[in-house]
Amino acid sequence: MTQRRTFPRLRLLGSLLLVVAAGITGIGAAPGGAAPGGAAPGGAAATPGVRPLGDIVPVPASARPGGSPYTLTARTRIHVDDDSREARRVGAYLADLLRPSTGYALPVVDHDGGTGGIRLRLSGREAALGDEGYRLESGRRGVTITARTPAGLFHGVQTLRQQLPASVEEDTRQPGPWRVAGGTITDTPRYAYRGAMLDVSRHFFTVEQVKRYIDQMALYKINKLHLHLSDDQGWRIAIDSWPRLATYGGSTQVGGGPGGYYTKAQYKDIVAYAASRHLEVVPEIDMPGHTNAALASYAELNCDGIAPPLYTGTAVGFSSLCVAKDITYDFVDDVVREIAALTPGRYLHIGGDEAHSTSHEDYVTFMDRAQATVVKYGKTVIGWHQLVGANPAEGALAQYWGLDRTSDAEKARVAAAARNGTGLILSPADRLYLDMKYTKDTPLGLSWAGYVEVQRSYDWDPAAYLPGVPASAVAGVEAPLWTETIASSAHIDQMAFPRLLGAAELGWSPAATHDWETYRQRLGGQGPRLEALGVDFYRSPQVDWRTE
Repeated sequence: MTQRRTFPRLRLLGSLLLVVAAGITGIGAAPGGAAPGGAAPGGAAATPGVRPLGDIVPVPASARPGGSPYTLTARTRIHVDDDSREARRVGAYLADLLRPSTGYALPVVDHDGGTGGIRLRLSGREAALGDEGYRLESGRRGVTITARTPAGLFHGVQTLRQQLPASVEEDTRQPGPWRVAGGTITDTPRYAYRGAMLDVSRHFFTVEQVKRYIDQMALYKINKLHLHLSDDQGWRIAIDSWPRLATYGGSTQVGGGPGGYYTKAQYKDIVAYAASRHLEVVPEIDMPGHTNAALASYAELNCDGIAPPLYTGTAVGFSSLCVAKDITYDFVDDVVREIAALTPGRYLHIGGDEAHSTSHEDYVTFMDRAQATVVKYGKTVIGWHQLVGANPAEGALAQYWGLDRTSDAEKARVAAAARNGTGLILSPADRLYLDMKYTKDTPLGLSWAGYVEVQRSYDWDPAAYLPGVPASAVAGVEAPLWTETIASSAHIDQMAFPRLLGAAELGWSPAATHDWETYRQRLGGQGPRLEALGVDFYRSPQVDWRTE
């Protein structure tokens, strides 16, 4: 299906679900679910043509239906507190989403103390909602979304969006009606770190393509965009002190082609756009391995002083910075300093995986110095889980990408680090790598971690995944999309959707709601919304895809 949305306008994405009522009262989704038009969550009678309250992805912590639905009309206004610039920004975002399909003006106005319409309310007294939670109250007279922070208000808007019919995502006027089920949703995230990674090194993606993916992530309350900015095949960010990294090291990609890189202004544009969707960008410079693009750009970074040729293949583990040279650490300092200055977020990822050409002693030496540099410039270290083979810095996060079949010894090392204070981001490759084929017949993707169908991707518990890891050590989850075979937004659609939605639910929703049968029912209702957004998703046979 063709992609009709232009994402700088922030549209692509929509919520999904037409679903079937999935019993979601209090905190848990009851097994099974009613057919469309049957019993609403909690046993209340469903209103025809109204999506049951809480029938969204990620499923909310608490959805208590009750009362009459609210209907948007040409008279609807979006009310914000007159002293809240942040609430007004969220209101403008919501209005821009809803105007094309409804045809309504939806003015964003100062709240006058009355009732009716859509009210966006920030309140510092709502401590229980935390940094990202919200409460949505809907009834005949209007909808009120309350949050303690702008991020929580933004997430509440995504819920409101998903409660509306899928046709709200269209960019031309639709007939409606535009109804929101009555009741109250109270919702907070399970994990603070809910990420998706886009590898722009194997294949380069433009600023607009990255923004498109940001909009898709935002709908599902994902709050971290991990950008894999360097690898053997390409260096994708301008560094003033080492300009050939981008101009030469960024001049190709897997299979050849022109590659590309982001200027500093373009990278800042991505960061700002992500921030407007309440996502934090996590930049990654992978080292000491996965560095052929840098080694090809500057001969002095090689131990023998000879620059290798640029690389367009897909093998791994053959490259390494020269650990013994002082200039290597000048390079690391310059790169980290410049990227840290461009990145307001708290994290900087230094990779550290598959350094097969680096001895263990050299690896420990390098990672210790690289981590100290990250800390020096005010950032928190993230590394792939091989980081635990060195000395993780205080507060560092290790990103686990192992498999069910990963050796017990390797899992034990990760667990020991977690018990000693290193936080974990879980990205098991045979569960959350979005570049793994769904089945043997999937035309895109790889299969070294096995085939990862939709159920396998969703049906596991991050808190109990690694033996010996305390639940408190799990910072969250992230779904990486490596791009050896991914070269377009259409490819991203096929491989990320619908598995990205399951990753989002694993990161946001309470463990008590986790149930494959009720999830697959909600997922099945998402087809019309994804279609309205121009997302050509994989129609897994494990899911009964519905029509609106």
